[in-house]
Amino acid sequence: MKKKRLITIAILVVVVAGVIVFFTSSSKSDSQQWLTLPVTKGNLDVVVTATGTLAADTTVQVGTQVSGTIAKLYADWNSHVRQGQVVAKLDTTFLWASVEQAEANLRKSKVAEEQAKRTFDRVKQLFQRNLDSQSDYDTALSGYQTAQADVVQAQTALDQAKINLSYATIKSPISGVVISRNVDLGQTVASSFNTPTLFTIANSLSDMQIQASVDEGDIGSVKVGQPVSFTVDAYPNDTFSGRVIQIRLQPTVVQNVVEYTVIIDVPNPDLKLMPGMTANLTIQIAEAKDVLKVPTTALRFVPPRQYVTGMMNALPDSVKQKIEQRRKADGGNQASGQAGGYQGAGQGSAQSLQNRELSPGSYFRLWVLDGKQIKPVRVRIGLSDGTNTEVAGDLNAGQQVVIGSLTQSGGRQNNPFMQQRRF
Repeated sequence: MKKKRLITIAILVVVVAGVIVFFTSSSKSDSQQWLTLPVTKGNLDVVVTATGTLAADTTVQVGTQVSGTIAKLYADWNSHVRQGQVVAKLDTTFLWASVEQAEANLRKSKVAEEQAKRTFDRVKQLFQRNLDSQSDYDTALSGYQTAQADVVQAQTALDQAKINLSYATIKSPISGVVISRNVDLGQTVASSFNTPTLFTIANSLSDMQIQASVDEGDIGSVKVGQPVSFTVDAYPNDTFSGRVIQIRLQPTVVQNVVEYTVIIDVPNPDLKLMPGMTANLTIQIAEAKDVLKVPTTALRFVPPRQYVTGMMNALPDSVKQKIEQRRKADGGNQASGQAGGYQGAGQGSAQSLQNRELSPGSYFRLWVLDGKQIKPVRVRIGLSDGTNTEVAGDLNAGQQVVIGSLTQSGGRQNNPFMQQRRF
């Protein structure tokens, strides 16, 4: 009886152990979980971001070439002016005095010229009759020529005085709007060393431009004619557009970073944009419309080695032979993903995959969820914006591509390819 009971207990222990082993093995086989994201279809834009400052298309600083006191102002801030319109006048008291003095000097020079001419004519007649010497003749001729030169000099001084008088009337060189007035009535301006600025006039605020600073790492992708979209802090809900019209060759260095100035033409028909606003802009480098897109991290995913080994062991021998033949045909470099098979897709090839650049036209391997299993799909990549990448291959929108895996305890498996990189 006792022996029979021991046998029964032993059988129960064996059965319980078998059940535990069965469920443990099932749990292990089914414990692999995948992190996936869907394949999407749509437009893909590759952009460069930068900041810039809005300014008028053409800005002219209006100054004065003569010194004096501001007598009258005919324009103020935001005044619309026409080309040639008077915007200010200086006190002309001293300038008129200079003109009158120059006129008096001219009359005096003309009188001296007439006297020198009469003297020369008289000496000339005597010299022709041999009644005067050659020396007297030469002296009279020199005096007459000097008097003529004095007249020309006095006339030039008069012209200059009149020009200075005309400079006292300040006129707008262009048609536009006054964006700055730097003087007041009664203020004295001096033009001894440089030309003082009285007004700053923008030709038109309906056409503006942005001077953007683009990093040297991105400037090679920027081309004239590319479309630009931007926002300003004054209108955070509005998006404005423009176009690249110039890339200046002179570099600037800001905190050891080399930048280049890019000029962007901006239409401003409703005059919402103002000079000096800071623009946060996006330059569209390339665009792909209605293409399949996958997360860039999916191209960097590598399944665990033991998972790939299990898949390989489960394959028929004929399939294994084909994979081996293809691997040899590709020179044994399965880490590049060009063979499209399983072998070489484990963690041992992680470093070579991670070092590859996502250059358009190259081939990569994606892992697609098929039921509870995953399978590799060979794809050709196109444009990439860093987050998503254009792909072409045996894929459809809505399919789930693997970007990572979970361990049996529910923790995320360490995957060196989950870091996003910009290309």
